[in-house]
Amino acid sequence: MVFSITSAQLDAWLAAFMYPLARLLGIMMTAPIFSNRGMSVRLRLAIGLGIAVAVLPAAPPMPDIAPGSGIGLVILGQQVFIGAAIGFTIRLIFAAIDVAGSFIGMQMGLSFALFFDPNSGGQSAVLADFMSMVAALFFLSLDGHLILVELVVRSFEWLPVGTGLQGQGWSFIPRAGAAVFSTGFLLSLPMLAVLIVTNAAMGVLTRASPQLNLFAVGFPVTMMTGFFAFTLLMSNLGPVFHNLFERGFDAVPVLLEALTPVPEDPNP
Repeated sequence: MVFSITSAQLDAWLAAFMYPLARLLGIMMTAPIFSNRGMSVRLRLAIGLGIAVAVLPAAPPMPDIAPGSGIGLVILGQQVFIGAAIGFTIRLIFAAIDVAGSFIGMQMGLSFALFFDPNSGGQSAVLADFMSMVAALFFLSLDGHLILVELVVRSFEWLPVGTGLQGQGWSFIPRAGAAVFSTGFLLSLPMLAVLIVTNAAMGVLTRASPQLNLFAVGFPVTMMTGFFAFTLLMSNLGPVFHNLFERGFDAVPVLLEALTPVPEDPNP
């Protein structure tokens, strides 16, 4: 018995595998946990291939376009951008947590405590890195990585492969990024309020007793008060992180809906 495979069948098999893989690899580039620089490129590629194989049975039919053709390469590029946009939407939650940690560390006097962060490729505050690490562990404990994979599978229903993208939909990402600073500020607001009151009390004490050395007394008091308040804050951050991650997951279908082109009315 001789098995023959036509070029049309080969193109259909490649399309069914390459288009979902391109979207998954886009997510691996930007999504938290998956885009960690401690994870090698080969490992990320292997994870993407494994998820793509698992996604194939649940994915809708792919367009009958050869991935090596001009249109196929354009579709592959679109899938990479869509996956990167999904991962970046979740990444914004971690960016807001980093901003909150930077605000708190600066107010506590820890702005000088910086070290090289391999994940961001630059210097970052110690407190911001600690909060980001706690958020990553909480993300894993909530099965956030599995929810992200589920969102990828459902994204092929919300925004099928081969559908044109609406240019105005990309403005959703800058609008979501603008909320990073406001979210980070609101997250750090309890700590900032405590530290501002502490600094105001130290100012009144220095005014009442001019011979008191503000730098010798005020800095340790601010640090101790900050660490005590930060301990209380960390014990109540679970529901806050849970709410932030839910908002990030809910933003993914909104993003895909914004990218979906609006069909033209045949009867204007």
